[in-house]
Amino acid sequence: MQTHQAKRVEIIIEAPMENRLTDALTRAGVTGFTVLPVLGGSGRSGRWSREGQVGRAGMVAVICLIRPDRLDALLDAAFAVVERHIGVVSVTDTQVLRAERF
Repeated sequence: MQTHQAKRVEIIIEAPMENRLTDALTRAGVTGFTVLPVLGGSGRSGRWSREGQVGRAGMVAVICLIRPDRLDALLDAAFAVVERHIGVVSVTDTQVLRAERF
């Protein structure tokens, strides 16, 4: 089966910033993303858990699969939101089927 080069961008950000981030991605021309809840983890400040949090507290993961030539616009949009908040952005090389979807 034919596969095509793509980039997987994963952005972990505070849940209350989800709409600001996804709006910025949309304005940058990103047409698809998936948002997943993050249940817990560990970072510079130690271990944390969503358990016991009130409302939208916690973190979400926003995952995008895009063509490599669209990466810079996505990263510029994401960084404009993430730089002022708790968050992590990672980029990995990946392969996708149906390249026309990206």
